[in-house]
Amino acid sequence: MNRLPSLFAAAAVAALATAAAVPAHATDGYFMSGYGAQSKGLAGAGLAYPKDSLALATNPAAATALGDRWDVGVDVFTPKREAAYRGTALDSSYSGDDKKTAFIPEAGYVRQLNDRLAVGLVAYGNGGMVTAYRDNPFARFGASGTAGVELQQLFISPTMAYKLTPTQSVGLSVNLAGQTFRARGLQPFAGFSQDPAHFTNNGVDTEYGAGVRLGYLGQLTDRLSAAAFWQSKTAFHEFKKYRGLFAERGGFDAPSTYGVGLAFKATPQLDLVADWRRIELSKVKSVGTSLAPLFAGVPFGADNGPGFGWRDVDVWKVGANYRINDAWQVRAGYDHAKNPVPSSQTLLNIVAPAVVTDQYAAGATWSQLSGTRPSGLEVTGYVQYSPKQTVRGSGSIPANFGGGNVDLSMSETIFGLAVGWKH
Repeated sequence: MNRLPSLFAAAAVAALATAAAVPAHATDGYFMSGYGAQSKGLAGAGLAYPKDSLALATNPAAATALGDRWDVGVDVFTPKREAAYRGTALDSSYSGDDKKTAFIPEAGYVRQLNDRLAVGLVAYGNGGMVTAYRDNPFARFGASGTAGVELQQLFISPTMAYKLTPTQSVGLSVNLAGQTFRARGLQPFAGFSQDPAHFTNNGVDTEYGAGVRLGYLGQLTDRLSAAAFWQSKTAFHEFKKYRGLFAERGGFDAPSTYGVGLAFKATPQLDLVADWRRIELSKVKSVGTSLAPLFAGVPFGADNGPGFGWRDVDVWKVGANYRINDAWQVRAGYDHAKNPVPSSQTLLNIVAPAVVTDQYAAGATWSQLSGTRPSGLEVTGYVQYSPKQTVRGSGSIPANFGGGNVDLSMSETIFGLAVGWKH
């Protein structure tokens, strides 16, 4: 176990180095559906069912239930995004998939200090959105070059958890975060900004922020566990290069989120899990404010300036994990999330078409045996699939942009592989 901190540190450095070079993506709004390969095989469920150290990324109280272990994983993300004009003088469709594949790393470490106290550290991509249109869908309004945005968020969360009783635990994580953003090809909207020079095509901007996460994990009966968490808004410094685009002169905080979960041991081999979570996107002005203020004379970049018009997202998750024997476990899950993009807000969301609502997942874990018992080494793989979802615009193109509508479509597939070691 004395080598685990250095192994985790190497993985965290790799995650930090990679985060600036590859796009992060998500399925629940712009959040990841879950953290850790075993949870992702359950479609992100498992607040009350921690399986690996990345469980701390949602519920810090899980640290008391995991023993000593570390985990390192990588996801391979392949989305398909499309925007189509309808009812305009020139109806046409555009693909936002010029960047088709992303590799997203994550790593976690947890250690029990005594019978009641545990500590941990996790590094993970919180979420993001990347679109790349080789043919600029805003060219009809005077844009030039390629179009798209790249938003990426990386969190590193030192964690401490404490057992109040042998069956009840609480935990606290401090979220230390960095995010990068770049926008291209949005020139037609810059004239509606209070700072047009800092609206688009200004390269990559990087800012940092912090927040906290609280968690609870309890064994209610021999067969039933419950959990809850709350994560504060992560307050970031404003994007200076894009202070003319985002409300509050470049403000872009990560929204607060909270949820509850249950885990039920149906049989000695079969565990059932269910979670509900809420992501408060509407409370981040640059994300939740609609275009409506623009028509009342409020420019982009102002304190109450227009934004992407996203709604809060409720997410429901269910899953099942089955232990075949000491060496093999298999699992499957389903995730349903509310679409955050209203039909009236599809024009600006051409560059952020996060409209998928359903996700199906399956996975398996192999544990190396020493004799007839697990030796400590685990290898986990999973796949998640979100079928194509389309939001048809309704009154989404203002009259001074010619009227008509924009329809947004997105689907995605994610594969992942992780290696873990438990003492």
